[in-house]
Amino acid sequence: MSNDTSQDLKKTPLYDAHVAAGARMVAFGGWLMPVQYTGITEEHVAVRTKAGLFDVSHMGQVEVRGISATAFLDYLLPNHIGAIRPGGILYTPMCNEAGGIIDDLLVYRRDEADYLLVINAGRKDVDVAWIEAQARGFGGVERVDASDRYAMVALQGPHAEAILSRHTDADLSALGYYHYTAARLAGIEALISRTGYTGEDGFEVLCAPAEGPKVWDLLLQETDGKRAVPAGLGARDTLRLEAGYALYGNDLNEETTPLEARLGWTIRFDKPGDFIGRAALLKQQEAGAQRRLVGLRMTERAIPRSHQRILSPAGNAGGETTSGTFSPTLKAGIALGYVRPALSKPGAPLSIEIRTDRKAAEVVKLPFVESHVKRTS
Repeated sequence: MSNDTSQDLKKTPLYDAHVAAGARMVAFGGWLMPVQYTGITEEHVAVRTKAGLFDVSHMGQVEVRGISATAFLDYLLPNHIGAIRPGGILYTPMCNEAGGIIDDLLVYRRDEADYLLVINAGRKDVDVAWIEAQARGFGGVERVDASDRYAMVALQGPHAEAILSRHTDADLSALGYYHYTAARLAGIEALISRTGYTGEDGFEVLCAPAEGPKVWDLLLQETDGKRAVPAGLGARDTLRLEAGYALYGNDLNEETTPLEARLGWTIRFDKPGDFIGRAALLKQQEAGAQRRLVGLRMTERAIPRSHQRILSPAGNAGGETTSGTFSPTLKAGIALGYVRPALSKPGAPLSIEIRTDRKAAEVVKLPFVESHVKRTS
């Protein structure tokens, strides 16, 4: 997953727990991370049917606060940050002047002038430098790279609420999707959010790094006959792909705009004031994007991967896959990829060039698998 050498790689606070559990560790985004424990398919199925626990402590965190924090973030990001209420969370890309996606991230609003940004591990240094550069024109904004202040785990699956509820004083049944609460988890101070990257109901828990192993062990205990299994990056990838979620570095990059990536809903042209990339994105919206991210399901027996050519029914070049895998739920190959708009309608018959063969596929409406996130409080 990475060309990093072992001496360059960072370890999360949960590294020893992963090794003790027999995880296979790999390089990912500059970190040494578990790719699987008992097996990708087994861990995937556990999340879809019961619960799985992921270490996501490699994610970066940036704290932004001050009297101009909201104005600054609304300039920095295309989504409407000022519309979030304290306790709310917003997903948004962060774009450059050309509308290309520097990163995609979550914004937690902790107070009227206090925010926490959760960013991708492999983009942390780029993001922090970009945020600093853009903030120079704003007074009253404090920015802190707080990545070393947090451990972070994700408990995902239909049993997640029952498992987590036994250990916290928070009323999780009242916690809506994309909201969070400050809580205590067996006496440990934490932030608990109803968010995730799997398409299942679940939570992400942030706490002090020293408390991370305690939270990890606690959430792996059996609760009323329900038990989460540790899950690695392999299952996280197959789960997010079934859910139709884009991955930065595969499906998103600085040459890709939100309008091309099915993220047009995150661009709020109607919000007050300017934002970085607005002019370029507005121009693209008016002219129409020249490519679109679509879901592809194989109609022949084959497993697609990234960077494979997508072909039109006539056999002409139509685009390229950006992610691909075998779906444990659908028992079929699935992929995300960019194609010309004329080829993007659900039901369109296409093919993917896999090695030297052309394998039949069709465009399908995303997500590939029905989502079970809790969208109301």
